[in-house]
Amino acid sequence: MLLLILAYLGGVLTILSPCILPVLPFVFARADRPFARNGLPMLLGMALTFAAVATLAAVGGGWAVHANQYGRYLALAVLAVLGLTLVSERFAEWISRPFVALGAKLTQRSGDEDSVFSAAGLGVATGLLWAPCAGPILGLLLTGAALKGASAQTTLLLLTYAAGAATSLALALAIGGRVFALMKRSLGAGEWVRRVLGVLVLAGVATIALGVDTGLLTRVSLASTSGIEQKLIDAVRPAPSAPAQSAVKAGAPLPVEGEMPSLDGATEWLNSPPLTTQSLRGKVVLVDFWTYSCINCIRALPYVHGWADKYRDHGLVVIGVHAPEFAFEKDPGNVTKAVKDMGVTYPVALDNDYVIWKAFNNQYWPAHYFIDAKGHMRHHHFGEGDYEQSEDVIRQLLTEAGQKNLPGGYVQPNAQGAEAAASGDATTSPETYVGYTKAQNFTGGDIAENISFAYHAPQMLQTNQWTLDGQWTVGSEYAHLDSPNGRIVYHFRGRDLHLVLGPDHDGKPVRFRVLIDGKAPGADHGTDVDADGNGTVTGQRLYQLVRQSNGSGDRTFEIIFLDPGVLAYSFTFG
Repeated sequence: MLLLILAYLGGVLTILSPCILPVLPFVFARADRPFARNGLPMLLGMALTFAAVATLAAVGGGWAVHANQYGRYLALAVLAVLGLTLVSERFAEWISRPFVALGAKLTQRSGDEDSVFSAAGLGVATGLLWAPCAGPILGLLLTGAALKGASAQTTLLLLTYAAGAATSLALALAIGGRVFALMKRSLGAGEWVRRVLGVLVLAGVATIALGVDTGLLTRVSLASTSGIEQKLIDAVRPAPSAPAQSAVKAGAPLPVEGEMPSLDGATEWLNSPPLTTQSLRGKVVLVDFWTYSCINCIRALPYVHGWADKYRDHGLVVIGVHAPEFAFEKDPGNVTKAVKDMGVTYPVALDNDYVIWKAFNNQYWPAHYFIDAKGHMRHHHFGEGDYEQSEDVIRQLLTEAGQKNLPGGYVQPNAQGAEAAASGDATTSPETYVGYTKAQNFTGGDIAENISFAYHAPQMLQTNQWTLDGQWTVGSEYAHLDSPNGRIVYHFRGRDLHLVLGPDHDGKPVRFRVLIDGKAPGADHGTDVDADGNGTVTGQRLYQLVRQSNGSGDRTFEIIFLDPGVLAYSFTFG
């Protein structure tokens, strides 16, 4: 209920955002007609269409984005015709002959029995075009939709958001209708008002066609509404504090934190038949939540793998629960290949629907949960580090289970490449997403959402700023390169730079070249490029592009993709 209220209030606040401006002319085009037969059906059509399209965009793949783009083209054509019929009565009469649905029905008076359907059709067209500014509330809803997948709850939340926007638009429509009626009576300006509305409708069509609603207006709007929206989110869901780790002292008993949650709900199991809490009774269990493109998970993996090998014959069962962050990590083929490439031999549960994730009430990658032989959860650890403490927990639980003569020492993996431990520099650049839903520190203009746009990189970047150059389409999760020789530039700080990349849906490899401070990386190249900076994107995974051989100072990173079609997801540093 709190989320529904939050979604509704977020929609109401949309009226304060300049992103609503392009659709206002379409709304006011019927301000002089009875609300019940014109304004209400139009707003309902707009809300329902937006909820349906937004759900598809949040949980669907590239096909959903392309399908919606064709719908937008059709809607632009319909609304352009509406604008012309308002501007010119002669054009309205002419267009009504071959295109009755597009012309005459949209300009009929309220007494006509079809006016309700034409108003609803206008609302559907408006819903296809409306791109509300992605403030904190809408970002929360879209992220949740992408995380949980298509569901009645997803659509209900987005519909509630749209209903909030429709409410504020209805109030604006009521006020606007009275203003227009007053102007007609006092000035006798009915035809003049009609033509002005037609010009405004055509201006709205042009604004949306040029992408201004998802570019400049988005940047302007966030300055006015994001603060209010964030306060609403904080009131409903306070920001979580840093996770507390269980204290582990030599010889001290570990507290019982609860029963081991169910492992039911995995979409598939790798390296093992499905496991249950009952079948694991009598074993000490380590549950590792991970995803294969997460750098923190990758750096923890050598220790998890080492514990599995070291204590397998002494009663330890390690289970990797693969909970995807990006859509491509839901592909069982991608995960199977990653498991093989990373040398993971213990059981892996594919938790594509986050059933196990929610059963554990988990929120982190990586997260380690330690369960004793009686099925009690005794310890947990979130993130990297504290590996010796975690191994002490394993040894203590095995000893409690009656295991003797455990192998001594601690696991000391000789990790290489991306699996090597982080530098420990607290000033490294933060994890940075390229998709617009979570993008931060982008510079050089505005991010145009879901449309192909020509970006131009500025000459200078400040630390932690990044930019695009070339023809890109930025989606919610990734940026897609539409033409060759596109670039991403990042002024970063850190020893390592990683970038999650993938080829287009056709799987065609993409060649690239990396530069550091305008030169080939030489000894500072990562494991996925050579000293000249050359590399190839062949699969959807994390690529290590920079490993500085001396220190972790500020550098300017540049990657030039020689072929089109690459998908760029997120940067991580170490």
